[in-house]
Amino acid sequence: MTQPILILVPGLMCDDSSWGPVLPALSAHMPCRVVSHGNADSLVTMAQQILESAPAQFNLAGHSMGGRVALEVLRLAPERVLRLGLLGTGFLPKEAGTAGEEEVKKRQVLLDIAHHQGIRQMALTWVQNMVAPSRLNDAALIEDIVQMFERKSEEVFQRQIKALLERPDASDVLAHVQVPTLVMAGEFDAWASPQQHQQIADLVPARPTVDVVAGAGHMMMMEKPEAVTASFLNWLS
Repeated sequence: MTQPILILVPGLMCDDSSWGPVLPALSAHMPCRVVSHGNADSLVTMAQQILESAPAQFNLAGHSMGGRVALEVLRLAPERVLRLGLLGTGFLPKEAGTAGEEEVKKRQVLLDIAHHQGIRQMALTWVQNMVAPSRLNDAALIEDIVQMFERKSEEVFQRQIKALLERPDASDVLAHVQVPTLVMAGEFDAWASPQQHQQIADLVPARPTVDVVAGAGHMMMMEKPEAVTASFLNWLS
């Protein structure tokens, strides 16, 4: 019997490099594919693109924005997803009122930096909150993340920010998940806290595995690949 493929979905401005440190071990266990969002400007479009090129059934894991895309895949075609992994992500739509306005302002600051100073400067600003504080002096790690962002254009950044600001509420999707699910957060994730991932897990009736990656921030796969790999292999078994 053919081993089902594991489709890995990257986050905002990320590509296969974000999954690179865990890919060798995962690929030894099963076939893996990292998708690209191309020029899509909505999470639903990103999900549709995955379904168009995916086999009839597959395992699915998404990081950050990719986790939200994975939930839209599940909304569109729940019968095709065998296992679900959600890493460093969220499920709620943009808040109404002042909180939502603040999110828009924060994202606009980054868009403005990208426009006026370039993607690299935006990435150098953003990365300060994307890794554990202890890794901010890890020049090689920081440069890997910054270069990954630099491979995307300002236009792609604008489209993906639009997709996030218009994100659907995925509470109803989580409430109907019936497949083995892994919910994973970095201990020091300033974007998507372990508490937020516990809220995700609490909505899933299939009793998911909840793992907090010690010593990691938002970019857990690049910061602590051994711990992430171990959790994945446990989930996939």
